[in-house]
Amino acid sequence: TGAVGLYNIGQSCCLNSLLQVFLMNIHFTGILRRITVPPYAVQKRRNVPYQMLLLLEEMQCGKRKAVSPIDVAYCLSAYRVKLFVQYDAAQLFLTLWNLIKRQMKKPELVEELSYLYTICVQEHLACQKCSSETKRNSSMLTLPLPVLDSNSHMLKTLEDCLQCFFRPEELTDHNMCFCEQCGRKTPFLQSMKLVHLPQTLTIHLKRFCFEKSAYVHKLSHYLPFPQDLDFNAVLTENQCQADDNEKATWQYELFAVVAHSGSTSCGHYCAYIRSLTDCKWYCFNDSEVCQVWWDDVKCTYGHFSLHWGETAYLLIYMKKHPQ
Repeated sequence: TGAVGLYNIGQSCCLNSLLQVFLMNIHFTGILRRITVPPYAVQKRRNVPYQMLLLLEEMQCGKRKAVSPIDVAYCLSAYRVKLFVQYDAAQLFLTLWNLIKRQMKKPELVEELSYLYTICVQEHLACQKCSSETKRNSSMLTLPLPVLDSNSHMLKTLEDCLQCFFRPEELTDHNMCFCEQCGRKTPFLQSMKLVHLPQTLTIHLKRFCFEKSAYVHKLSHYLPFPQDLDFNAVLTENQCQADDNEKATWQYELFAVVAHSGSTSCGHYCAYIRSLTDCKWYCFNDSEVCQVWWDDVKCTYGHFSLHWGETAYLLIYMKKHPQ
């Protein structure tokens, strides 16, 4: 199966879970295997893609139940990713991805990596008085979805979260913007339209909520997500800025879930991943790896009264029919 664990080397469950998600993705490892090997030992020690490649080869070469990610961890520590520190999986994913991209020397590999993970959107800002509109194209590596609506009510499904994220927002009162056409601050309508979705789509469920007192608490309520996700069935025509060829590829299948258990200050991560070779689900809990079923993955939907329970934090979907 290629399902090999990673030893916890001291609060490394977050790193371990993300490494498993990267290295179980055959589209990512197909890029990783074509990197330029750094010529000198000191460069090898400090090169994140190379250290990930060595780890992958170690995981695949023998019959070991688990291997140590210590060399990757030490490599990352040279870039302010400290050892023995508890990390947020969404932030660490972005840090890791950007380091990988920055250290891939071949332009074609950088382009492939970007195409594999990058979401493209178009931001719209329209004056409500004169209808003048500005548009701006931007890209992101995750869809950071709210789990509460604008009135702090709990959203009930992943589809609700997506609709909330792409719903236009009125900027009024103290949020008004200056309109050059009108020559003063006016109410605006801010919206975001989806332009392109990548082969590997990472969704960040914003379950950690910042209070005004700077206290962070976890939103553990029940939020189901589907195995199959079709963006054409979730978003309206007005929320998309894509042609039919692009939209034809917007059907996804769940590939992985990075789940968090415990509190914000004392938590643990593990990853549920559907192997792309045997199509079975596995739970990667540091050095422990076991086969699981979809019902086990559904246990990460959350529960309002189980604040220490396991809840999905990152969802990774894979395109069913890429171009």
